[in-house]
Amino acid sequence: MLTTATRVAIPFLHCADIELPRQVTKLYDLAYNLWWSWNPSARELFDQIDPSHWRHYRNPVELLINIEPSHWLPILEEGSLLRRYERVTDDLESYLERRGGCWFDHQHGGQLESGPVAYFSMEYGLHQSLAIYSGGLGVLSGDHCKSASDLGLPMVAVGLAYANGYFQQTIDADGVQQHFYPEYDFTRLPLRPVADPNGGELRVSVPLPGREVLARVWVAEVGRVPLLLLDTCLAENDPADRPITGQLYVRGRAMRLAQEILLGVGGARALAALSIKPAVWHINEGHSALLQLERSRQRIEESAGSRSLASVVDEVRRDVVFTTHTPVPAGNEQFDRELAQRYLEPWSELLGGLDGLLALGDAHPDEEGGAFNLTALGLNTSRWANAVSKLNAEVTSRMWQHLDLPRAAGEPVIAPITNGIHTPTWVGEEMGGLFAKILGRDWQSRLLDEAAWQLFRQVEDGEVWEAHQAQKRRLGRFVRHQTRRQLARHGGSPEELRQVDVLFDEEALTIGFARRFATYKRAKLLFSDLDRLRTLLADPQRSIQILLAGKAHPADRAGQALIRDIFALSQTEDFRGRVFFLEGYDMKIGRMLVQGVDVWLNTPRRPMEASGTSGQKAAMNGVLNCSILDGWWPEGYSGDNGWAIGEEQVNETLSEEEQDQYDAEALYRLLAEEIAPAYYRRDGDAAPADWVQRMKASIATATPRFSSHRMVRDYIEQSYLPAGS
Repeated sequence: MLTTATRVAIPFLHCADIELPRQVTKLYDLAYNLWWSWNPSARELFDQIDPSHWRHYRNPVELLINIEPSHWLPILEEGSLLRRYERVTDDLESYLERRGGCWFDHQHGGQLESGPVAYFSMEYGLHQSLAIYSGGLGVLSGDHCKSASDLGLPMVAVGLAYANGYFQQTIDADGVQQHFYPEYDFTRLPLRPVADPNGGELRVSVPLPGREVLARVWVAEVGRVPLLLLDTCLAENDPADRPITGQLYVRGRAMRLAQEILLGVGGARALAALSIKPAVWHINEGHSALLQLERSRQRIEESAGSRSLASVVDEVRRDVVFTTHTPVPAGNEQFDRELAQRYLEPWSELLGGLDGLLALGDAHPDEEGGAFNLTALGLNTSRWANAVSKLNAEVTSRMWQHLDLPRAAGEPVIAPITNGIHTPTWVGEEMGGLFAKILGRDWQSRLLDEAAWQLFRQVEDGEVWEAHQAQKRRLGRFVRHQTRRQLARHGGSPEELRQVDVLFDEEALTIGFARRFATYKRAKLLFSDLDRLRTLLADPQRSIQILLAGKAHPADRAGQALIRDIFALSQTEDFRGRVFFLEGYDMKIGRMLVQGVDVWLNTPRRPMEASGTSGQKAAMNGVLNCSILDGWWPEGYSGDNGWAIGEEQVNETLSEEEQDQYDAEALYRLLAEEIAPAYYRRDGDAAPADWVQRMKASIATATPRFSSHRMVRDYIEQSYLPAGS
C-alpha cells in the first residue's frame, strides 16, 4: 500500500487587503503559493487578469491588491478566464493533495515519518519578486525547495526575511556600479505572518550580548514546502536591533554574526514553537551552523545541566547533514575570536563555558587564538558532509582533512552530491513546449528517467533550432529594451536611443556570461587580448556578439573594477553594439540569458568553482557550454555537447598568471577554429546540422543528470534517510 508522506502545515494570519469575486476566490491561495513561479499556466492566468499590472510587478499578491472591483465584471463575463481559472486551481489542488502520489511516496513511503527535513539557508532565490537572494547559493536553495516539493519530500525550510534584500544594481555612465537597497513591504509579497497558538503573530526570542531580540516569523509556501523567514523589524525591538534582518550579506562583521545567530538559533526556536520536530537537519553552508548551539542548549536544559557539551554534541550531530559550497575563503565564514567570544557569551553558562564551544569552530586546532569558523563548526557537528560536485568534494576534503571529524570507518571526509537546477523554472517556454511534445505533458515527472531524455537526440533539427531561435528573439527584444533604458538614464540623445532598434543581431553567434563578479571567475579572460577579440568580432562572415551581466558585492572593489573596465570597453567604437553589459542582474535576467544565447561561457580559475549551475541552466535550453573543466563541467562534458577550455591536468601545474595565459589562448583558439565555424557551417537556410546535434546532446545529457530532482533524490538516499533512521 502506498504511504503518503505528511506535508508540513503552518498556521498563518491574513495580512493583505484582497477582495475577490466569489467565482474566483481560489486566486487567493494560488497567489500565495510560489508554485505559480514554475507553472506557465498560472502566470498566464494572472497575465490575463490584468496584463499591465502583471508585467510591471510579476507578483500576484500585488496584482490582486491593486485590482479595482469594477475591473472584474467584463473579464468574468467573457468566460475564457473562468475556464483557465478552473484548470489552474484544480492543478494546484491536485498537486498539493498529491493525487496519485509522488516520487518519495512510491520510492520511500513510510520513511521519515518521525518528522520532516529542516533545511536552513542564508538566502533563497525563488523568484525575482521575492528578493531575498544574491546569487548561486540562494538560487540553489530555492531550486532545492521546489524539487523537494515536486518529489513529495516532507520538508520545511528556514531563512531570514530581509527588509531591504540584496542590493539592486545600476551602472552609471562611467561604468561604476551603484547600489540601491529598496524597502520591501512584506504584506504585498507572497508572505504571510505565522500564527502562534493564541492566534497572534508568532514571535521567537534570541539572546544577543546584554539583551534578547525578538523575531516575527513569516511563511512563504513553495508548493508543498513551507519556508519560514525571520524578521527583526519590530517595534518591540530596540531601533539598533531592527536592522539585523535589513540587508543580505551586510558587510559589518558584528551585524553578520548577529544575522547568523538569528538564523540558526531563531530558526530552531521557530520550529520548536510550532511543535515541528525534524527527523533531519540540513545545514546548507556554514551561515546556519549556529543552530547547533540551540539544539545543544535544549539537550543540556532537559538534563537539568547534568550533561556536558561534548556529550550532547555527539547526540545532536547524529541527524545533521552539512553542505559546504566553495573553497574560496570568503565563502567559509569566520569571525575574529574576540568578536565571537562577545556574541557567543550568552551561551557560556548554558553550554558550560566558551572554550569548548569555540573549539568546535576552530579551523586549525593546533594554532591558539584562531578565528571562529562556521564551516569548521558545521563539519564538526554533522554526521555527514557533502560538497556540490565531484571535483569540489576532492578539493574541500583536502582542505579539511586535518580535522578529526566524526565519520564512520570508510566514509569520506566530504562526499560529492553535484548541484542541479529546477528545470521547469529555468527552461524557456518554447523549449519546454518541445519537451512536452517529445516526452508528453508530464515531462516534468520524467526528469529522473535518463533513457527517456535520449529520445531528444531524434528530434527534427528544425524543431530544436526554431525553439531556440524563438527564445533568442525574445532575448533580443529584452536586450534592446534594457539598453535603451540604461542609455536614456545616462543622457543619451533621441538619435542614440533610436539607434538601439538595430542593436543585437539575432543571426549572430551570441555568447553569454553572467555570474557574481568575483575575481576568480575571471570575467576579463575573454578581454585579455583585445586585438584577437577585435578580430573575432569584426569578421563579417562570422559575426559574434557578447552579453555580460553580474554583480560585485559592495565591499568587493576588485570585482567592481572588473565591471567598470568591461563596461568601458563596451562603449568604445570597436566594441559598441557587439559587447553589452546588462545592469540589474537578477533571476529574470539570468533566465533570459540562459534561454537565449548560443554559447554559455564559464572561465573560473580551476579548481575554485564549486559547481556553476548557470551552465546547467543553459545546457537544458540547448545552449552550448564553453567552459573550464571545473565545477560540474568535468562530469557534464561528453565531447559532443559543448567545449572544454584547456586541459584539467595542465591547469593544475601552472601558476595563476600562467594559467590565465594558457586558458585565454585556448579560449581564443576554440572560438576562432571550432565554435564560430560550427555555428556558421550551414546548407543554405537550413539549421546548422552539426551545431544542432550538439544542442540535442546537451539537452539529452544534462537534463536528467543535472536537474535538482536528481540532486534532491541523492540527498534523500545518501544522507537524509541514513541520518533520519
